[in-house]
Amino acid sequence: MRGRDAGTFLQAQTMNDVAALAVGQWQWNGLLTPKGRVIFLFALARTGDDDYLIIAPDAGAAELKAQLQRFVFRSKLSLDEAPALVAAAAPGQAAGAGHALLDAGGGAIGLDLAGEGGPRCLWLLPPAHPALAPEDPAVGADWRLADLAHGLPRLAPGQREAWTPQMLSLERLGAFSLKKGCYPGQEIVARTHYLGQAKRGLQRLGAAAALAEAAPVAGPDGQELGKLACVASHGDRHEALAVLPAGLDAAAPLAAGQPLVRLPLLGGLAR
Repeated sequence: MRGRDAGTFLQAQTMNDVAALAVGQWQWNGLLTPKGRVIFLFALARTGDDDYLIIAPDAGAAELKAQLQRFVFRSKLSLDEAPALVAAAAPGQAAGAGHALLDAGGGAIGLDLAGEGGPRCLWLLPPAHPALAPEDPAVGADWRLADLAHGLPRLAPGQREAWTPQMLSLERLGAFSLKKGCYPGQEIVARTHYLGQAKRGLQRLGAAAALAEAAPVAGPDGQELGKLACVASHGDRHEALAVLPAGLDAAAPLAAGQPLVRLPLLGGLAR
């Protein structure tokens, strides 16, 4: 997104404080419905005074562009897909940059995604960049597992408009603002926070076999307590993030077609 009104537009339409971003920084952000439900969750990078880059792993560029384009009206900005950039995962690569963008030269832009699970970077590279390795599905599967372990929801189309930011525990990522001005869904987000009505949140779960997105999670009496918001598998690791009631008995057994094991959410991914 480019143009003199780009920052103002993003500040008015997204759930985080875009005005707080300096050039060369990035943040977690997203779009909400007027009822405060998450449509898209993404990383937003400020690459110039009036230039922004949206990195949305679970949204097609065309559909995200169409969603934003509906509200442009007379704003002086342009929305374009970035086919000249390819995302490349670099697990184990240390950076310690926090929300500062990384620059590897040759047009490469990096996001430091390190957390308690260890160092890792996401690089956006030109297709001919020498650091670009052949696609490896195993790396992608491990990356998704790491996202879920740190409480970063990976929302498939079927999970859009289903959850509020608080239900997805997005405060852990610093992904929404309670101090900026109005934006779609802001009233619901603020009311939930200030009235203490966040009755549900994320729980990381593990299982012996692959889990199904949107599967119901049942308690010991078989009653449905919540649903699996997103799932990931690689090898013998099968995990999910579920939206469950806050204050649930930590000893109560859970199941989603098979027994589930509670796993800790890792920290360190707030930006």
